[in-house]
Amino acid sequence: MPPQPARETESAQGGPTVRRMVLGAQLRRLREAAGITRAQAGYAIRGSESKMSRLELGRVGFKKRDVADLLTMYGVHDERERAQLLAMAEEANKPGWWYRYNDLLPSWFTDYVGLEESASRIQTLELQFVPGLLQTEEYAREVASHGRKEWVTEEVERRIALRMQRQRILTRPNPPKLWAFLDESVLHRPIGGPAVMKRQLEALLEWTRMPHVTLQVLPYERGGHAAEGAFALLRFAEAELPDVVYIEHLNGALYLDKPEEREPYSRAIDRLAVDSETPAQSRAMIEKALAAL
Repeated sequence: MPPQPARETESAQGGPTVRRMVLGAQLRRLREAAGITRAQAGYAIRGSESKMSRLELGRVGFKKRDVADLLTMYGVHDERERAQLLAMAEEANKPGWWYRYNDLLPSWFTDYVGLEESASRIQTLELQFVPGLLQTEEYAREVASHGRKEWVTEEVERRIALRMQRQRILTRPNPPKLWAFLDESVLHRPIGGPAVMKRQLEALLEWTRMPHVTLQVLPYERGGHAAEGAFALLRFAEAELPDVVYIEHLNGALYLDKPEEREPYSRAIDRLAVDSETPAQSRAMIEKALAAL
């Protein structure tokens, strides 16, 4: 069953990852309006052009001193505007709830958790497993341990706790819209055996009763054309932020935010919406798979 509704928290209004991205975008606009290059700005804060690029992309934290120096350099002297931007820098440096799992999270995945926390829409394609945000605890444990009970360690349990915590974004006030595409094979792959799959399929049916969760199943006969592998496309309510495509592989992940990089994935989503069964037909497929267990 989906978890109980979560209390509204600061993260529901945008976590530190997105605050960094918004502040970076604002600093970039101010720099460009002042006719200052990244190299010049980097020198002013005792850094480099590369450091300025990372700051403006929201990839690293901000020092209030650096932000204050940049605002002065950019000609921002209005006390209210300065105070607002400096406060944003302070908020952006606060750790997200997932900081206590930092010892488990590879560096390339930490950014994704922050982006997921703040997205207004998440569109995802999964070819092998139920999407992480919709997994039951039992199913997640089987995936994390590769079905080997002897591999269920304390670290594995903490990974599962992290996944369950991530799932709470779907039951908080003002949740993101989740639009998940699922290969039909996922419904029939017996992860954990019949009992675990039965409860997982029942949970999927429960999730699809929520108005902000849409699930479409890609049938065998129409699979394999829209995309070559699993990916997620995250969209944000903040106008300053671009859509981000996330693609995970064995040794890391790719984050694509340039228009020419994102476009093929946007087209893939459009194709998936057409090739997949409708939400109602997809529910019927889940019910049929459940009845067969």
